[in-house]
Amino acid sequence: MQPEEGLARLQALGFGDADAQALWEHFDDAEQRGKLGHGYSRIVWLESQSGFDPAATPRRVEEAEGFERWDGNGAIGYLVLEAAVKRALESPPEQARLVVCDRTFPTGMLGYYARILASQGRVALVTATSPARLGPPGGPKVAGTNPLAIGVPSSDGEPLVADVSMGAVTWGDVIARLRSEDELVPFGGEQWHKAFALAVGLQAFVDALHSEPGHGAVMLVAQPEADPVPALRGTGIRLPGDPK
Repeated sequence: MQPEEGLARLQALGFGDADAQALWEHFDDAEQRGKLGHGYSRIVWLESQSGFDPAATPRRVEEAEGFERWDGNGAIGYLVLEAAVKRALESPPEQARLVVCDRTFPTGMLGYYARILASQGRVALVTATSPARLGPPGGPKVAGTNPLAIGVPSSDGEPLVADVSMGAVTWGDVIARLRSEDELVPFGGEQWHKAFALAVGLQAFVDALHSEPGHGAVMLVAQPEADPVPALRGTGIRLPGDPK
């Protein structure tokens, strides 16, 4: 998909120029990284969805030393996290800040936000909830795929970015018709309980912190005190987030 087509389709959904551009950059980055379930297929998916207001603006509703709370205010989750990340870069914490985003869904490829922050010298951790799609074999679905993204800046120019969903496949893969919904189980095979424990733990963590019904996101932004990535890269292994 070419940028002109993608932007036109997002604008046709009612998004303003700046928001359409922000969404396009997210989808295009995912596509270029081979994350097709979070790429252009999401534009097609959005065209079939409702429940978000393309004209809505996320609101920062609480601000204290080391803490912020955002309300999606009807905006799509991508743009809520986009606003929170922009704020973190414009007004970075002296040491660390916990950011809780209420009514924030869908959020897309969380490594995208972690990479932006880490590229600007901040340590970042991002997680978000989604509809219940994971459960024990034969049991009820009680947790979302609840990805966890970690970004760590590096003096060698490329941050470390680890971005892992707790599912063996992602919901985006199902949306893009790359995998079947039956394959959406906790990763790990016989060790599935480890991924399931992480999914449930992250679900409870986010649910305990956000104050509104629905799905939310939590982001930690901190100033680094050390530079561990070059030594890891010096081992010669490919680190998470490095080009293939």
